[in-house]
Amino acid sequence: MKKLMLGNEAVARGAYEAGVKVAAAYPGTPSTEITENIAKYDDIYSEWSPNEKVALEVAIGSSIAGGRAICAMKHVGLNVAADPLFTASYTGVNAGLVIMVADDPGMHSSQNEQDSRLYAKSSKVPMLEPSDSQECKDFVKQAFEISEKFDTPVIVRLSTRISHSQSVVEISDREDVGLKEYKKDPQKYVMMPAMARKRHVVVEKRMDDLREFANTTDLNRIEWGSKEIGVITGGIAYQYAREAFGDVSYLKLGMIYPLPDKLIEDFAKQVKTLYVIEELEPFIEDHVRKMGIKVIGKDLLPLIGEYSANLIKEKVLGQRFEDKKVTDAPIPVRPPVMCPGCPHRGTYYVLNKLKLTVSGDIGCYTLGALPPTQAMDTCVCMGASIGAAHGMEKARGREFSGKTVAILGDSTFIHSGITGLIDVVYNKGNSTVIILDNSITGMTGHQHNPATGFTIKGEPTKQVDLEKLCHAVGVDRVRIEDPFNLKEFEKIVKEEIEADEPSVIIAQRPCALLKYVKHEGPHRINVEKCKKCKMCMKLGCPAIVDMGGHIEINEALCVGCGLCSKVCNFDAIEKAGDKNE
Repeated sequence: MKKLMLGNEAVARGAYEAGVKVAAAYPGTPSTEITENIAKYDDIYSEWSPNEKVALEVAIGSSIAGGRAICAMKHVGLNVAADPLFTASYTGVNAGLVIMVADDPGMHSSQNEQDSRLYAKSSKVPMLEPSDSQECKDFVKQAFEISEKFDTPVIVRLSTRISHSQSVVEISDREDVGLKEYKKDPQKYVMMPAMARKRHVVVEKRMDDLREFANTTDLNRIEWGSKEIGVITGGIAYQYAREAFGDVSYLKLGMIYPLPDKLIEDFAKQVKTLYVIEELEPFIEDHVRKMGIKVIGKDLLPLIGEYSANLIKEKVLGQRFEDKKVTDAPIPVRPPVMCPGCPHRGTYYVLNKLKLTVSGDIGCYTLGALPPTQAMDTCVCMGASIGAAHGMEKARGREFSGKTVAILGDSTFIHSGITGLIDVVYNKGNSTVIILDNSITGMTGHQHNPATGFTIKGEPTKQVDLEKLCHAVGVDRVRIEDPFNLKEFEKIVKEEIEADEPSVIIAQRPCALLKYVKHEGPHRINVEKCKKCKMCMKLGCPAIVDMGGHIEINEALCVGCGLCSKVCNFDAIEKAGDKNE
C-alpha cells in the first residue's frame, strides 16, 4: 500500500516497521512530528522527555536492555544530547539505537545553522541522510540493521525540507524483532577509564569496518548520465542538483559518514568536471579535497542558508533568472507576532513599561523582543536566561540586578532552567525569574510536558508543581499571578526586583489557542470615547490596527481576551456583542 507522507511521518512509520520498542524525544521544530506520529502506534512506548539528554539516555537504556529504540531532536537539541552520544559510541548497543536529528538550513525556527554531520564525525557514529519520504522510512529501517551489525548508535540526519515535505511512501507490516537477550557486561557498558580505553580501540576498528561498508552499501549509489559533469551530493541537495543539472552523473550519498573513499575515487576518475552540492558546511567537499581530488563546491556556492535549483543554476551554471513579480505594488511585511490573546503579552507590556533588562529564552515568547514591546535583551539557548541574568548581576553588581529579570516558559524551565535557578540560590545571587506558565509547550505545537500533568498520549500523570519545585531548590520568595492583572503584576515585579534575595514569579495564564480556553468574544473600539492615544497599540496585538485616522479592532482576529481594555484609560474598548442580535 502507498501513502502520501511527510518525511517525519515516514520516519515514524519506519520505526514502527522496524519493531521499535521505545521512542523518546523533546519537541523541537523541524523534528517534532516524528515522535507525535510514533505516539499513534500503540506497539511502541513513546514519551516526551524533559530534554534531549534525558531522551537519549532513555533510548540508550532501552537499547542496552534489548529493545530497539529511537530518539528524535532538532539540531540544537543534539548539543544537549552530546554528552551521552559520545559515550554511547564507546559502549555500543545491544538492540539497535537510532538518533534522528533535523537540521534547519535557513534558520526557519532556530537560533543557529549548525551542521550535524560534524557531530557524526567527532563522535565516530555513522550517519545516514535520506532525500525523500520513502528514503526516510527505508533509511530508518536500514539504520537499525547497521546499528546491530556494527554495534553502534546510528544518526539519521534530516533537514527542514525533508522533514516537512510530502512524497509517496510504500508501507509494510511491522517486523517482529522481539527483545534481545540482556547480559550483564560492565566491561562494555561501564565507561570507567580502564574500560573506556579498551572500548576506544573497538570504536576505531568499527570505523574501519564501516568505511569498507560505505563503499559497498546500496545506500550510496552512482547514477550515470553525461560524464562531462559529475555531482557528489545527498539529502535534499540531491533533489536540487537533479533539477538544476539534469542528465549528468551523480554519486548520491545516503551514508554521509563515513564517506566511501573508493566509490568517490572511482566516480571522480570517470567524470570531466566534479562538483559537490551540499548545504551548510563543506563536509563532503573537504573530504574529497583531502583525497587529492579536484572538486568545485563552496568556491561557487554559499555556506549560509538553504539551496534551491535556481540558486545552483545561477551560481554554478551561470544562468540568470528574472524576479517575476505578480504585482508592482509594495507588499506589506508580515513580521512574526504573538497570537491574539497570548498570555505573554501582559508580561511584556509590564516589563517594557518598567524599562527592565530582560534576559530571555527559547520559546514563542521570544517574540517579545520585537516591536512594539521590545522587552528582551538576550536569547542564547534553552534555559540560558537564568544563568545569563546571574552572570549579569555578578559582573555589574546588585544595582544592575535590581533592574533585571530572567524570563522563560514552563517547558523551558523544566528542560534546562532548574539548574540555573539552583545556581542562583547556591551562589548567593539576587536574580528575579519570571516563569511564563501557559500550561503547554507552545512554540512547537502544543505538546505536553511534565508541568502539564499529561503524557504524550494525553493520559493523566503526576504534574510538577512549579511553586513547590522553586521552594525546594531554596527560593523563599515565590509568587503566582495572572499577567493580565496588569496593576497587580506590575506591583509584584517591582517588589521582587527590589528584594535582596532570589525570587520567582510564576506568570500563570493558559495559551489562548488551547481548546478549553474560552473568552467573552471579540471587542471593538468606541470611536466616540477613543482619544487616539494609541496606548492599546503598545500591546502589539495583531487584532488592533492603526488605520491612520482611527484605531480599529479586527473582530475576525480578536479572541476577546480583554487585555486592551485594561490599558485604555478612557473606557473606549468594549465587548462587540453578538452580531446576530
